[in-house]
Amino acid sequence: MGGWTAADIPGLRGRRAVVTGANSGLGYHTALQLARHGAAVTLACRSVERGQAAFDRIRAAVPDAELELVPLDLADLASVRAFARRQADEPLDLLVNNAGVMALPKRTTADGFEMQFGTNHLGHFALTGLLLPALRAAAAPRVVTVTSAIAWTGRIRFDDLQGERSYNPWLAYGQSKLANLMFTRELARRVPDVTSVAAHPGYASTNLQAAGPRMAGRPLMERLAAVGNVVIGQSAAMGALPSLYAAVMPDVTPGACYGPRFFQYRGSPAKVITPPQANSLETARRLWEVSEKLTGVAY
Repeated sequence: MGGWTAADIPGLRGRRAVVTGANSGLGYHTALQLARHGAAVTLACRSVERGQAAFDRIRAAVPDAELELVPLDLADLASVRAFARRQADEPLDLLVNNAGVMALPKRTTADGFEMQFGTNHLGHFALTGLLLPALRAAAAPRVVTVTSAIAWTGRIRFDDLQGERSYNPWLAYGQSKLANLMFTRELARRVPDVTSVAAHPGYASTNLQAAGPRMAGRPLMERLAAVGNVVIGQSAAMGALPSLYAAVMPDVTPGACYGPRFFQYRGSPAKVITPPQANSLETARRLWEVSEKLTGVAY
């Protein structure tokens, strides 16, 4: 896998893909490269305005791209259900669960969930379950769920999943990203006819780093995040490579995670080790059951 780049993506003509959070960052570059290699891509974006801007940029770069822009707010289960209904009529080859929020001040979703757990995990859990018939109608369906190296700090706090008793932005983020990993593995175990894979970008320069400090009214931390993106981070295009590898290459391992090869920090994609707490079958089973109950989506 040494040196794998977007130029190594095989032809995707005839395949249909959905990318959540496709308006910027990793999602934009994932959607761009899928479209560039022939896939019909649905940009699933919370902001129609920003989604349209991304749509126009991809169209300018790939004039013959087969694109669709559909509103999707993962922090609102009604929006998730409406999106899934629109996508149910034809087979879906690829779902990239990319959208996410990071280290926000305490917020709740439209359904009352803690925002990071609700958006990053529960929204994608519900979306994947609702799209499962469309995925199973495809010849070789695949689901890629984007996690983070922060999952190593994560713990599923069943006694306070929504951070109601105690809330720390980074602990909540770590929990949501560990949940992404556990969902990936449990989906692979429960639904073996759909290839379920995880990916993470390492330290990629996106707008996520500054969003939390901006919302918290901490301009110094926002500036430090911007400096870190320039000095430390790799580009969003590089950060998207593990997601793209997981999405298109034939040799991926179901339930595995792909990330940057150099200390899971930067570089071309490789299969990477994951935190030991992600291996607990009992925790994964319990998280799945809780997620079904909270979302009302049963697989």
